Amino acid sequence: MQMSDTRQIAATPAQVYAALLDAETLLACVPGATQVAGSAEEGFIATVVQKVGPVKATFKGDVNLTDLVPNTSMRIEGSGKGGAAGFAKGGATVQLAAHEGGCTLSYDVDAKVGGKLAQLGSRIIDGFAKKMAEQFFSNLQEHLEGPVEPAAEAPEAKKGWFGRDKS
Repeated sequence: MQMSDTRQIAATPAQVYAALLDAETLLACVPGATQVAGSAEEGFIATVVQKVGPVKATFKGDVNLTDLVPNTSMRIEGSGKGGAAGFAKGGATVQLAAHEGGCTLSYDVDAKVGGKLAQLGSRIIDGFAKKMAEQFFSNLQEHLEGPVEPAAEAPEAKKGWFGRDKS
C-alpha cells in the first residue's frame, strides 16, 4: 500500500522537524500510542493499540529515523508485531519546505501487513493505513498550531413547507 499527501502547517520547517524527532510529540500524535520512548539518534520503541476491522491488537515495535537532513527531510521506518493479529511494517519519506506563513509538509507512505491482518483484504487495510497517516499528520498539525476553532455558523433563513424563505 502506498500513498502521498501534502499539508500546510503554520509553523516553521525547524519547528516541524524538531517535533518529528521528539518522543513526547510522537506519543501525542500517533493514533493509539500508549508508549513512545527513545531518541531520534538511537531509535524509538513504541506500543500502539489499534483495531483494524474485527481485529484488535497491541503492536510493539521499533521506529527509526534515517536520511536526516535538518529542517528539510527524513525517512521514518517502523515495524511492529501484534501477536496473533500479525505484523505491520512501513515507512514514510517526509519533505519540509518553507512557505509564507509556515511550512509545506509532503509525505510518501508505504506499508505492509501480514498474519490475520492481511486476511482482512486490501480495501480494509488500505483504508485503515490511509486513516492512520491522515490522523497522525492532523494530530501533528494540531499539536504545532493549537486546536482549530470551529467556524461561526450563519443563522439559517426560516423555510416554509416548500423550501421557500418565509422572509
